[in-house]
Amino acid sequence: MTWDLLLYVPTVIALLSIGVQLWFGPEQNWSYLLVFLGFLFLFIGGNRILKTRLMLLPSAVIALEIGKDRITMIQRNGEEVVLVKDLKFFSEIGGKTFALTGMDGTGKKQQSIFHLGQFPDEASFKDAKSRLEVYR
Repeated sequence: MTWDLLLYVPTVIALLSIGVQLWFGPEQNWSYLLVFLGFLFLFIGGNRILKTRLMLLPSAVIALEIGKDRITMIQRNGEEVVLVKDLKFFSEIGGKTFALTGMDGTGKKQQSIFHLGQFPDEASFKDAKSRLEVYR
């Protein structure tokens, strides 16, 4: 989470402050672009931090059940998303995150990112990664 805060907070502050400065200067057209990018980074960073790092949003995945032909992701709001088709597993080279993508029963594409800190310990994180290797 520290990395995300160090990445997004200064970027958003810089984009918005330069955009506001240009608004009152001769290059007013550039301020529209910079303010738009500032708010875009604000929404993307906020979603990433609140959903995957702090797991505060209702759509944040709090449990993962791995089966032979399906993966069930249980969200904070109690809903279950069952991935049944086109399952793919992606692992980061550093080994601290992995991602899952696939189609649920309704045909909607779903994707989730999981971090080492979301698991109770490193052993359960490694166990989940090793069980998901079949979907690579």
